[in-house]
Amino acid sequence: MSGTARRLFYAFSLLVLTFGAAAYAALEGMAEIHEALHSVRRQETAVRTTLSLATSVRDLYAHQAHTVILGNASHLPLYDSAYHRAMERLEAVQAQATTSEERAQVETMRRTTTELDRLFREALVPAVLREDHATAAREHSRALELVGVIQESADTLASHYERAIGNFEEHASTVQHASFQWTVAILAGAALLAAGVGLYIGRSVARPVSLLEAGAARIAAGDLMTRIALDRPDEFGRLAQQFNRMTAALREHQERLVQSERLAGIGRLAAGVAHEINNPLGVILGYVRLLQRKAEGALADDLRIIEEETLRCRDIVEGMLDLSRPLQVPGETLELRELVEEVFSRLRESAQRTEASLTVEGEARVAGHPQRLRQVVTNLVKNAMEAAGPSGQVTVAIHAHEGEVALSFRDSGPGLSPEAQKRMFEPFFTTKPQGTGLGLAVSQAIAQAHGGRIQPRNLPGRGAEFTLHLPRSTP
Repeated sequence: MSGTARRLFYAFSLLVLTFGAAAYAALEGMAEIHEALHSVRRQETAVRTTLSLATSVRDLYAHQAHTVILGNASHLPLYDSAYHRAMERLEAVQAQATTSEERAQVETMRRTTTELDRLFREALVPAVLREDHATAAREHSRALELVGVIQESADTLASHYERAIGNFEEHASTVQHASFQWTVAILAGAALLAAGVGLYIGRSVARPVSLLEAGAARIAAGDLMTRIALDRPDEFGRLAQQFNRMTAALREHQERLVQSERLAGIGRLAAGVAHEINNPLGVILGYVRLLQRKAEGALADDLRIIEEETLRCRDIVEGMLDLSRPLQVPGETLELRELVEEVFSRLRESAQRTEASLTVEGEARVAGHPQRLRQVVTNLVKNAMEAAGPSGQVTVAIHAHEGEVALSFRDSGPGLSPEAQKRMFEPFFTTKPQGTGLGLAVSQAIAQAHGGRIQPRNLPGRGAEFTLHLPRSTP
């Protein structure tokens, strides 16, 4: 997952978690309220059942009283039905008892109800049937006391249930209030978080996109020097880096295109006038050399100057022709170390004699046009020797990389001026009084025809370096 996608995922996940927390708080509160309401309904049922039991006990006592008043057993069937109802309701009350206090009250009512039934059947009914009014009145009073105990236990148990109902209702109200507060607080935090996420997205996404859009607009307007300053470790930063590299490549391609068009124009001009210029130059050179055989003194010096300038004009024409001719690169393999040493040896033996020393480091092979590559190496070595001076140092380092060979020509001279670095491959640009301004332009054209290039730079401290990059020859 990319950096921006990961940050957006975390931001939206945090937002979703916040809303989830609000929903959880609300649902948790609703669950507690639901449980409290369920408990209230259960306690209300227990209250009704307890009060119903008390009513059944009073009915039971009423049938006992009618038996005493009527003095016969006519109400015994009704009493039996009332007793069964009372016991059923007592079982229901016992099933709803959950605490020890509730179970103690139920047990008291069970024990007292059983005692009330035993008293009626074993003492009160026989006394009524014997017409023993004194015993019947005494046992009836005892029965009334037992009914009072049952009634008191039922009231106590009902009051207990009512207090529990009140507690549950109070708890439900408290939970409802707390849930509302938590939900409002979390939703308010979620709103602030959403604003923060929106601001974060605006800063981390919208701003880089705006910078990229502005950069693209500047490039579309033709500003190839533009650069997007977006130093970020995410894909926007990488996109900005690719954008800057693309701009640099476009600028380089444009410069090459301008250079190619310039060279093509020179080539067309050279092709049109080279023949017309070379013929007069040849005639002039022939007559000068003929006159030099008989000339002496000042005239000989003048003729020598004419010869040198005529040769310089011919070099200019040849250089123009070199720029105009399409180069067919053969696949002949060359040993670069041998080529460099041979060129240096010839330069030392030629008129460009110098005391500069040469050091060659490394070796490699390339495939190319022998004469053309010798011409490039000659130009670069000659320039390095001239920049180093009579007692300077020239070093040629040969490095083989993956698929490429680099020849670095380093001198101990004063280095390159900013203008020279910018214009040195332009035709007719030169910093030498006797230079034609075509040597490096032709050398760069030859290097590019071989699929390579020449790159200049100033060395730290002093000196310059020209690096010739060429495709590496396969063994």
